[in-house]
Amino acid sequence: MLSISAHFAIGQDLEPRSYANLPTGTNALALVYAYSKGNILTDPSKPIAGAEMKAHNLGFGYVRTFGLFQKLARVQFTIPYTFLSGKATINGRDTAAARNGFGDARIRVGINLFGSPALSPKEFRNYKQKTIFGISLVTSVPLGLYYKDKLINLGSNRWAFKPEVGISRRFRNFYAEAYAGIWFFTKNKSYLVNKLQEQEPVFSLQGHFNYYFKNQMWIGVNGNWFDGGETRVNEVPTGNLQDNWRIGATWSVPVNWQHSFKLQFHIGAFTNTGYDYNLVALSYQYVFF
Repeated sequence: MLSISAHFAIGQDLEPRSYANLPTGTNALALVYAYSKGNILTDPSKPIAGAEMKAHNLGFGYVRTFGLFQKLARVQFTIPYTFLSGKATINGRDTAAARNGFGDARIRVGINLFGSPALSPKEFRNYKQKTIFGISLVTSVPLGLYYKDKLINLGSNRWAFKPEVGISRRFRNFYAEAYAGIWFFTKNKSYLVNKLQEQEPVFSLQGHFNYYFKNQMWIGVNGNWFDGGETRVNEVPTGNLQDNWRIGATWSVPVNWQHSFKLQFHIGAFTNTGYDYNLVALSYQYVFF
């Protein structure tokens, strides 16, 4: 089955099966609800301490597969709507905040270069996956709610791009995969009204190990590590996202070949700056040709 997750912060992607082989002409729609609690304010340039935030996130996703140079390619679109509330200490003062609105959208375009031919649904029935190698480009589109004079926002007011490579392998009922990518950011020229915010690239590495049952239900463990991202405001260094780890698990239950549900959670295993929060997500997926 396809896998679609809503994304709520740069770097914390934990999305299994991004490079798995599928029939061409596959469409998938997903609705996601996610609840997160903790320090979800991840921008190291913000003078925020002790953040205790709660976020109810509603996400919509769509995936379409197609053939390109006789290889399997796909395009994916996701966008979240977030209800955020909580308290934090800003410049030594306790404050409360609430934000409701859209977050930044994500567009992923990818192609499997090796081990994943473009197959029709009929041809796909006889396909046995071994090793797949693919590449993709993820683009974060700044559509999210952003107030120029506020520290806490749902959008980032800048574009971000992540070229990524991925490899996956099927071993009977086991499925293993790993992705490596680097986030690049454009400048935010309206940070706190008229300041210039810049951020160095963030390197991200994630891995997944899944087990499939006979009815196509599957469970998996997930891990993510990211590093870098030194941030500057008006050319003054203000912090980075050095050496952060997140771990989680996924459980996908098919109703039939068209309908499935997925439960996912992940937590901060080791955190230097931001990302010290827990998240649980439930999604419904509908597949059609």
